[in-house]
Amino acid sequence: MDYNYYMLIALEEAEKAEQIDEVPIGCVIVYKDEIIARGYNRRNKEKNVLAHAEIIAIDKACQKIGDWRLEDCTLFVTVEPCPMCCGAIVQARIKRIVFGCKNVKAGCCGSVLNIAQEQRFNHQVEIVEGIKQEQCSEMMKNFFKKKR
Repeated sequence: MDYNYYMLIALEEAEKAEQIDEVPIGCVIVYKDEIIARGYNRRNKEKNVLAHAEIIAIDKACQKIGDWRLEDCTLFVTVEPCPMCCGAIVQARIKRIVFGCKNVKAGCCGSVLNIAQEQRFNHQVEIVEGIKQEQCSEMMKNFFKKKR
């Protein structure tokens, strides 16, 4: 599986968020080397706390597969998932999270907490970090620099 390729697609999704003045986070879900779902942050646009890139992509992937279990899927996201998204990833039984840059204020794949690998849960998620890290980090920094 080409992590760099799929992260570039997630970055394209993040650009869609940035174009509508949303925090630029993008996500793709891959099943058997095929992208089955995409999502980008739309929380402000939709006025909905649930409209994170990962949640949108998980919802689409469940519809595509026809099940809430996404056991053989890999989720690519430009920024380390927050508690809500990481909880949804664990609940969906996603096999692997691949993320670009850390989220030092809310990341739950090791930065603040590690919900993805909490041994007391009935499912743990493999974590791969730092794919296209510089591009993902720069996109976030530039977005917030423009906001200030």
